[in-house]
Amino acid sequence: MENHPQAPGETPSARFGALVTDLATKAGYDLSPRAGGKAALARDIGSMSASAVSRMIDGKTLPMPHQLEGIAQALHVDVRTLLVTAGVISDKSWPKDENSQVRSVTQQSQPISPEDAANAWGITDLGIRSMLIGSIQQAIRLQAEVDGRRDTGREAARG
Repeated sequence: MENHPQAPGETPSARFGALVTDLATKAGYDLSPRAGGKAALARDIGSMSASAVSRMIDGKTLPMPHQLEGIAQALHVDVRTLLVTAGVISDKSWPKDENSQVRSVTQQSQPISPEDAANAWGITDLGIRSMLIGSIQQAIRLQAEVDGRRDTGREAARG
């Protein structure tokens, strides 16, 4: 994603609203009047009302900082990408950590296995590896269940 060019007089909230609208539509939310997409997005964000989502999408307000993570998760982007792409902050104000070995889901080209995770962390003791790998596998199963519930809710809102 690239930064949205700033039109003369365009506010950060207008740019952010346009980006969220675009990303929400791509994520399957129907934002047309009375379609239920704004309410579904608010529910998936978890910390915003449908009216707050509407004001954000309309470019009238920016979300509160504590709401950014929920927005990013609902729209399948990371917070940095959301803020930089919308032009709310510059790319230089939140530099990428070039040395980081742990990447967000949106930065990974392909998922790593639990064994690869144990290797990346340098876990060599067989007992500790077994515990870590088992925990990761359980977390993956639980996340799949949560994602299934979210998808079911989105389908109902789109229907």
